[in-house]
Amino acid sequence: MQRRRFLKGLSAVGVLYSLGLAGCALPRRSQSYLLGGGRRDQNRYVVQALNLDGSLRYELPLPDRGHGMAVHPHLPLAICHARRPGGFLCLFDHAEGRLLQVRAADPRRHYYGHGVFSADGRRLFTTEGVSNSSEGIIGVYELAAGRLEKVAEYRGFGTGPHEIRLLPNGNLVVGVGGVHTLGREPLNLNSMAPSLSYLDATTGALLEQATLADRQLSIRHLAVTTDGEVFTGQQYRGEPDDYPPLIVRHRAGQPRQPLGGTAPIPLGGTPLDWARFNHYIASIAVTDTLIAATSPPGNCYGLWHRHSGELIRIAPLPDASGASAQDGQIWLGSGQGGISRLDSSGREQRFYSAYQWDNHWALIDA
Repeated sequence: MQRRRFLKGLSAVGVLYSLGLAGCALPRRSQSYLLGGGRRDQNRYVVQALNLDGSLRYELPLPDRGHGMAVHPHLPLAICHARRPGGFLCLFDHAEGRLLQVRAADPRRHYYGHGVFSADGRRLFTTEGVSNSSEGIIGVYELAAGRLEKVAEYRGFGTGPHEIRLLPNGNLVVGVGGVHTLGREPLNLNSMAPSLSYLDATTGALLEQATLADRQLSIRHLAVTTDGEVFTGQQYRGEPDDYPPLIVRHRAGQPRQPLGGTAPIPLGGTPLDWARFNHYIASIAVTDTLIAATSPPGNCYGLWHRHSGELIRIAPLPDASGASAQDGQIWLGSGQGGISRLDSSGREQRFYSAYQWDNHWALIDA
């Protein structure tokens, strides 16, 4: 909160002028637009859509701060998930900007901020927790008549799940933070058990689980490539002066290796490089050539070569937040209104909008 208040005190225009980037206009590109959580005034939260010329397409009110976005694969529907420990899911028509449903969390449950639709769009999978224990739950919802109805719960894979993604084979991968919290206060940092957990989407069965050598690296955010490679961004919960790698890559093992598989491989960077991210990765985006990741407390983003994992650069971006990849390009957002577009070689164009973004967003290619 101190960081957020400090950044709110900055002049976003002044920041961009200091970078030599103010006055640029966002490029027009058909009717594509960005979706994500945002903030108005001091304590008013919205889900917002911005056209790629920087203008506001619409905004919808939220009961509280939003976090991750889940976009339906075929219909113009999206979900904005509440920030953990969250109390709601917001279902809306992202083409028309029409609110369809705000669903409250079940009794003694909370949402962890992320979800994903199945490939056919019939089901939504969300990360949830049992409120008094932080036991991980995957809530399974069916979409009918413009509303979500919970039909099942998957459990037995760990404590404190965060982001969930769909794999190319239709199964699920979950970043399990391993932290039991009261509200947002961690209670078990000396015994936390993070993992990257692969689940059968039909039954919820745990297929495989990968862990990191440092158990105080809480696995938070994920990106999945079209060929099934998973990139994970961590939050470090250990010694303040230690700076381990915060992003690893992993591929699930063969079916004959249940709960086994290969070890995750860190991306390149020295401890001094990783110190720039201030112990936290917020969003990851991957193309055929590049990997990008944002850090709000680090006020920066990192860029790596896709196949070698070699670090290309770390660049300043105040309150760096959302990351999305499409058509070989990467789009990065800022809580101070900055938007960066990286081409396939990593060259950056930075623009300014008047709207704040939260940690995650989605690019809709209309």
